[in-house]
Amino acid sequence: MFPATPTGHSLFDGAGNFDEISFPTLGRRGATLRLFDRETGQWSLHWSDCRTGRLLPPVTGRFTGDRGDFYGDDVHEGRPVRVHFVWHLLGPDAARWEQEFSADGGASWELNWTMDFTRTSRAATA
Repeated sequence: MFPATPTGHSLFDGAGNFDEISFPTLGRRGATLRLFDRETGQWSLHWSDCRTGRLLPPVTGRFTGDRGDFYGDDVHEGRPVRVHFVWHLLGPDAARWEQEFSADGGASWELNWTMDFTRTSRAATA
């Protein structure tokens, strides 16, 4: 377990957002750009971190109730993997994010990262 501090910003009247997350004990930072496609009704989530500066392939999906499921393809340690992100909305000020990889095209999944989020302040409104 390690601490992290994200700072987020809304885009396009809620149809997008951007966050930067700092992992002080790891000496790393990352950023996520999330965009809502009004035609398909799906979100795309794009990640980058300070080690490479590259935008990774997106995961795409949608929220149903208090759960969001997002899928994409990536490479982990030189091997292709299927990626699954799950967002659980736990109330107005809390959420949980999970990441799973599948090396067999989605037949089985391995949970490899979770993050629990708690809002510490609300953005000021103009």
